[in-house]
Amino acid sequence: MDPAVTALLLAAGLSSRMGATKQLLLLHDKTVIRHCLDALFDADIRDILVVIGLQGDAIMESLQHLPVGVVRNEVPNSDMAESIRTGLRTLESTQGGVLICLSDYPLVSANTIRALVRAFNNYPNNVIIPQYEGRRGHPTLFPLKLISGIFSGLTLRDIVHRNSKMIFTVDVNDEGILLDLDSKEDYRLIQTKLRDRPIGEKTQAENGT
Repeated sequence: MDPAVTALLLAAGLSSRMGATKQLLLLHDKTVIRHCLDALFDADIRDILVVIGLQGDAIMESLQHLPVGVVRNEVPNSDMAESIRTGLRTLESTQGGVLICLSDYPLVSANTIRALVRAFNNYPNNVIIPQYEGRRGHPTLFPLKLISGIFSGLTLRDIVHRNSKMIFTVDVNDEGILLDLDSKEDYRLIQTKLRDRPIGEKTQAENGT
């Protein structure tokens, strides 16, 4: 049986550099966070948990009627590790893998997510990281037993570093794994990249299917 994979979509940041809630910015006809979710849906990830912050009510409202769980990181001004801990506390111990997705990487394709899951099915004890033209990006798929080290005060970077011999990289044809949305300049760039993306790399929703 293939290991189960749960996606944690982290959306608890304050978007201070952007000056607006970046997860709710529009990219063409849908929000940034919906682009992230549609890629997960199209990749057949069915167990999805969105982690929002104290000021995440508008994000939560935008997720109504979608087949995702939502949990709130209640720690003010906390880091990514605390959001991951918040999400992990809700997971069943039998889960095989945790796909850590960042909600400011809206161009990650469903094909990339499928490739990560396939690799994890073959190497369920490894940390699976996508790579585009020699550069590692996001999202990253962790075995639950390794990412649980985050409860010992480690960061994701620490976990990856300590388990460097357990890393399996997957080459993908997806620049989206490198493109994060932190500033207005990033927003304009991602709008352009999305407009120019080949039809075959778009999600089913973007293709109108």
